[in-house]
Amino acid sequence: MYCWLICSKQLIAQSPGFWAKMVKITVVKTKPYTDQKPGTSGLRKRVTVFQQNEHYAENFIQSILSVVEPSERQAATLVVGGDGRFYMKEAIQLIVQIAAANGIGHLVIGQDGIMSTPAVSCVIRQTKAVGGIILTASHNPGGPNGDFGIKYNIASGGPAPEGITNKIYEVSKGLQEYPICPEIKVDLSTIGKQTFQVDSFKPFTVDIVDSVEAYGEMLRGIFDFPALKELLSGAKHINVRLDAMHGVVGPYVKKIVCEELGSPASSAVYCVPKEDFGGHHPDPNLTYAADLVQAMKGGEYDFGAAFDGDGDRNMVLGKHGFFVNPSDSVAVIAANITSIPYFQRTGVKGLARSMPTSAALDNVAKALKMQLYETPTGWKFFGNLMDAGKLSLCGEESFGTGSDHIREKDGLWAVLAWLSILAVRKQSVEEIMKEHWHKFGRNFFTRYDYEEVDSDAANKMITELEAAMLAPSFVGKKFSSGDKTYEVAVSDNFAYTDPVDGSVSKNQVSFQIKSVSGIVLLSLLWKVQHLISNKGRDQ
Repeated sequence: MYCWLICSKQLIAQSPGFWAKMVKITVVKTKPYTDQKPGTSGLRKRVTVFQQNEHYAENFIQSILSVVEPSERQAATLVVGGDGRFYMKEAIQLIVQIAAANGIGHLVIGQDGIMSTPAVSCVIRQTKAVGGIILTASHNPGGPNGDFGIKYNIASGGPAPEGITNKIYEVSKGLQEYPICPEIKVDLSTIGKQTFQVDSFKPFTVDIVDSVEAYGEMLRGIFDFPALKELLSGAKHINVRLDAMHGVVGPYVKKIVCEELGSPASSAVYCVPKEDFGGHHPDPNLTYAADLVQAMKGGEYDFGAAFDGDGDRNMVLGKHGFFVNPSDSVAVIAANITSIPYFQRTGVKGLARSMPTSAALDNVAKALKMQLYETPTGWKFFGNLMDAGKLSLCGEESFGTGSDHIREKDGLWAVLAWLSILAVRKQSVEEIMKEHWHKFGRNFFTRYDYEEVDSDAANKMITELEAAMLAPSFVGKKFSSGDKTYEVAVSDNFAYTDPVDGSVSKNQVSFQIKSVSGIVLLSLLWKVQHLISNKGRDQ
């Protein structure tokens, strides 16, 4: 009998979570909010909105989990990670508690809650998860007075499509209660498995993982790491400066670029994620990455890059601060795509850009006889094409570049793509760009960001602008500036019919003007995006 008891106890102890503390489900009454409609990148609001409105975060988390079929929840894996911004850890504990009460069987969470947006997409795909929740407001400021965001990605690893976000919104507008297990507290700092028993002996497991490991393994299968190591630490190595802007990419740069590829530790700056991003705006552009721009101007570094808060955007600079605009960046990668082993194996299925991005990529596609797609703003449109096997490389004007290795834009991937091109061509960034323009032509491009504007006033301005631009009399209208006169050549409302699912997207207005002041013709393309909401915050 004694032996039987010992053996039985050993067998039972091996059952996941048998000795875990039993936790109870509590049902909390709440009231619905009418302002929780997710944009292209989830729900973004001031931190204070989440903190000061009762059950605000809980309501939205429950609304997300409601789109997972109840019959699938016990076997489901959900990936959770964020960019380290203020309120992230509190939100992760709420996700854990509400997921457990909803019957979700398994969560995978980055250590300390940290996991870049590209890494979340990677882990979703690798673990065959039902989806993932990303806690980020991307390039928006952080800290107690900054922004916070909650975004849902589906099983493909990409942002939830409009059909899913509409379901989430509908649930949020009628939510009256949500279940939660308030006793559960997860140790986010320790890698390993934590198991809990929820009411009727249902096991609920949380895996805290190294957020860099799976993502780094994926990159090793895409790029020629020995060639990159020679470029960064060999006899004729180049000097680089990579600025993580105190966002989530810091640990990835340190482990992959410095420790594995051999770039000196000093080449990675601002690599410790901070809740307020060091008091700075984590947006990789010439304005907010001013420290990098200044450092590059000195001539000490051959290559520079900056990343945004959650790691999906990038800015590339050459020696002496030579700026590569995002439209040119994706075009150069496309023109040199065989420098990357991944594409040598897979081939190039197609190229794509968002409508507001310049036609630099179009020039490459035409010259190399590649299929090109022009899509509305939003990575989900690229994801549809990728899932259908129609797209390999894409980019957008907001410093986002990526490929079909995941279903998100990927800042560090884009930088390694550039470094791969440098390793193969053995030229400077400036030399590569000038040769590119000579071969494919040059498209001048600039982007203007208007921040902290009043939503109502901005929407009124857009409405009036649309009415003027779409009026029949607008085409042919002349405008003068100094001794130059320009004539409107084309004006239209961009519409996109998805070649995969047939859905139609509208309401991005563009117009072209040409110079009539002399023999030199100038064609300019102006594009207006509908991204105004939440006091001007980019959705």
